[in-house]
Amino acid sequence: MKKLLLILIAFLLLSGCHGSKQRNAFSVPEEFDLSREYDVVFWAKNDTNKNQVNVYENAIRSFEELYPNIHVQVKYYTDYLRIYNDVITNISTDTTPNVCITYPDHIATYLTGDNVVVSLDDLLIDENYGLGGKKLKFNSPDKDELVEEFLDECKIADSYYAIPFMRSTEALYINKTYVEKLGYHIPEEISWDFVFEVSEKAMAKDDEGNYLVNGQKVMIPFIYKSTDNMMITMLKQLKAPYSSEKGEVLLFNDVTEDILKNLSAHSATGAFSTFKISSYPANFLNAGQCIFAIDSTAGSTWMGSKAPLSDIAEENIVEFETVVTAIPQYDSTNKQMISQGPSICIFNKEDKQEVLASWLFAQYLLTDEVQIGYAKTEGYVPVSQAAASSDAYQEYLSLGGSDDNEHYQVKIDATKLLLANIDHTFVTPVFNGSASLREAAGQLIENTCKSTRRKETIDDEYFRKLYSDLNLLYHLDDASLALGGPKDLGPLPFEAKLLLGSLGVSWVLIISYVIYKRKKSC
Repeated sequence: MKKLLLILIAFLLLSGCHGSKQRNAFSVPEEFDLSREYDVVFWAKNDTNKNQVNVYENAIRSFEELYPNIHVQVKYYTDYLRIYNDVITNISTDTTPNVCITYPDHIATYLTGDNVVVSLDDLLIDENYGLGGKKLKFNSPDKDELVEEFLDECKIADSYYAIPFMRSTEALYINKTYVEKLGYHIPEEISWDFVFEVSEKAMAKDDEGNYLVNGQKVMIPFIYKSTDNMMITMLKQLKAPYSSEKGEVLLFNDVTEDILKNLSAHSATGAFSTFKISSYPANFLNAGQCIFAIDSTAGSTWMGSKAPLSDIAEENIVEFETVVTAIPQYDSTNKQMISQGPSICIFNKEDKQEVLASWLFAQYLLTDEVQIGYAKTEGYVPVSQAAASSDAYQEYLSLGGSDDNEHYQVKIDATKLLLANIDHTFVTPVFNGSASLREAAGQLIENTCKSTRRKETIDDEYFRKLYSDLNLLYHLDDASLALGGPKDLGPLPFEAKLLLGSLGVSWVLIISYVIYKRKKSC
């Protein structure tokens, strides 16, 4: 019993020490110490794309040849939410990585700790080690060579806390063959009304229960991958509020309710569904069981009959012509498309030289070779104008359709879509709590569609309860959200729940032991 208590008390003390560690703000050293060895831990996202793994491995190998005293250890995650959860857990134990692929919404939550993430304001312009610095051992793009819109996305409260790595947007992938079979032609500018009209017509069946358009038992005409993006984009297109720059939650409004009622109606007929309800849009599209699939341009290598990363059995693939275009619009004269894609942040450490080593590697990921190499793996575009305008990248784009791998036509079309519409992209305000607000936006659609499928009544009372439930779940009605105070970090990671549970058990055992000793002494 005594040994157990000693172990538990030690655990409590160690947990408290790590969780309460304070750091000074990072300042750039005058000189990078090349005589020392550094270990840089890099957390990256990869969901089974071997081409991306090769780009990362080649980048690390090339970087270590330039800086043999810096050793980069990469850990791959299948999605960004897992990275986010692990970072939150590791902040409390002071075991964050050095470099991390992430999103500004997530960084805003990381910043609730003092000096956890390095502000890059000074590093970006440092004459020796900043972008294009004279003491770098590689050709880094200057700050003004980064696409301004992409760099600005990495600003939080007027300071840069990340550098952009890749950028994408959402695209509408269309089975043109089925659209024309239904008696329609794809217009130059696609509206939401057009998509829903065609989708409803595709629900017609024969006497045996087969859908007329594909002759199969399964047809979900319209599937949206990211419902948080869907709600945010629809509100933006309709000029309706979502949130303020200060962090005020404006999501729950009359326009939101109108959007949800419309989606409920099309969900009721089976014409509309989501990734979380049905599965990946690409799987249904490639099997001839979907006509309109909205997913990231980065997902273009999964889309179409010849998709190099198609995730279904070859015998289930249906031949059709794929068209890639901008997502549907409410107003074609004011096109709005969300800008997304991973950024890179650096975590603060006691050793300034270690932080500088981390910055050197992060910056190396902006070099032309890495940028072009990674952009070729999916429908991403480079974040530097130098890489995007290079002969190598322009040649890559010009060879679209020459093969069904690196130059897969659908992927090239998706890439060109973003390049042609950068001025039409937008981002949402970033603040501590914006990640939770984003999740809530998507959950509005998911819950409404699930309730519709369960034949629940979708009326004003339903929405009042839905809004209330999400407010409680994500703490969106916390007054501090609008005032810049401490805010919700989202659902607790499993490790954090385990830690809290262990603390509770520890105190119960301690109190029990004290009571036991007192009774024994009496």
